[in-house]
Amino acid sequence: MKPIWIVDDDQSIRWVLEKTLARESLPCLTFSNAHDALVALETESPQVLVSDIRMPGGNTANGGLELLQFAKGKYPGLPVIIMTAFSDLESAVSAFQGGAFEYLPKPFDVDQAVELIRRAVDESLREAAAEDRIEATPEILGQAPAMQDVFRAIGRLAQSNVTVLITGESGTGKELVARALHRHSPRSTQPFIALNTAAIPKDLLESELFGHERGAFTGAQTMRRGRFEQAEGGTLFLDEIGDMPAELQTRLLRVLSDGHFYRVGGHNPMKANVRVIAATHQNLDELVRQGLFREDLYHRLNVIRLRLPPLRERAEDIPLLVRNFLQKSAKELGVVEPKRLSDAAMKLLTTLPLPGNVRQLENLCHWLTVMAPAQIVEVKDLPPELRGNPVDTVKLKSGSLRNQESSGPEVAGIEPENGSEKSSQLGWQSDLSKAAAQLLVQGQENVMDELTRQFEATVIRIALRHTGGRRIEAAQRLGIGRNTITRKIQELGLDQDDLR
Repeated sequence: MKPIWIVDDDQSIRWVLEKTLARESLPCLTFSNAHDALVALETESPQVLVSDIRMPGGNTANGGLELLQFAKGKYPGLPVIIMTAFSDLESAVSAFQGGAFEYLPKPFDVDQAVELIRRAVDESLREAAAEDRIEATPEILGQAPAMQDVFRAIGRLAQSNVTVLITGESGTGKELVARALHRHSPRSTQPFIALNTAAIPKDLLESELFGHERGAFTGAQTMRRGRFEQAEGGTLFLDEIGDMPAELQTRLLRVLSDGHFYRVGGHNPMKANVRVIAATHQNLDELVRQGLFREDLYHRLNVIRLRLPPLRERAEDIPLLVRNFLQKSAKELGVVEPKRLSDAAMKLLTTLPLPGNVRQLENLCHWLTVMAPAQIVEVKDLPPELRGNPVDTVKLKSGSLRNQESSGPEVAGIEPENGSEKSSQLGWQSDLSKAAAQLLVQGQENVMDELTRQFEATVIRIALRHTGGRRIEAAQRLGIGRNTITRKIQELGLDQDDLR
């Protein structure tokens, strides 16, 4: 164990604490001013720091607070106990705002001080053990043969600058693999820049990738560096590459071919020293056959293909992943002891399809950390949709609300047959809550957008049926404009059968 540092300009305080801690077999080092302690902190750290507030050695009379601030900035997990003879509210508030472990007013009982220091030592040792566990945890977990193949591929590819195409279902960890390839490559000291091409509006994606010059378009008031420039010397990860618009596919192909690009509105070529790693959950071969993805760009990206297995192909890894995610969730949420799954609950999890893969499993562990009532999670504590008791009116897949719509207008609450209109509204709100919860547990992205689209499609479809397909009347009943309902029909892909 490292020594406990005592910092106080009062020699008697230092002497008493030093002798007492020695009697308790706790190593100790004393400082008479904040300056000496600050110098020592540059090269080493104590197990616990015990410091007076008001003493010489800093830039102000409150040298202890400066010492606290510096210590917490350099060693965030270090417990700091603040002592002072001035038991005023301002000092206490300043100490705790600075991250002090505890506030000890003088004069203090020596036994109480030792007890407090022991608590701080225990906290410090727990923090160090937690950090060791985190550092010892592999960045990607997996013992299944399919994952061992992935690890071997990462090992072979890491020292190369070759372009890699990572394929796999959503939630399988494609970005984690891309980061591992970067972290173990000669470019590891340079930036890793990630861009989800599906998450950026089409009109902004070109500027995001290549940057723009001042005045290149309305609102471009300053020059902006794009992701290629930000990743200079490092790695650029392009996620969901299959959603890239055709015109940008051409520009990306040019960069991969000759290593140069132009900012939007620019005339000077920029050289790109970047390793590109792309990823997609789509079938690029099929997109090429359909003419939706350039074949020459596909071959440029598909130099080495690395497929990530879905969770159902590595079910034996689920217990390992669950334990890791529960520990991670407990630490992030400040829970002292992580939750644990009973044998029955774990066995059930290993038999479920989990279409959201590892991301869904991680979200589930977050949910259990917050919602499970006991330390041991039983089958009954799992979300209802995972216990084999799904809600019939809500499916997990995208587009479910539209598919589950009843043929009669009463579903929309227009003519409720049983109960009041209020009870009907409560019914659909309950279904909406369940749908949102299920999508979140599944690991679905953009849940708000997905549910909003389904809601709008359902309401517009019912309104048009109610008005016999008359759009103007339907728009009036819904309280929206005629152009708005026409635009929504097109955006939502409603066909003629939906509108009658």
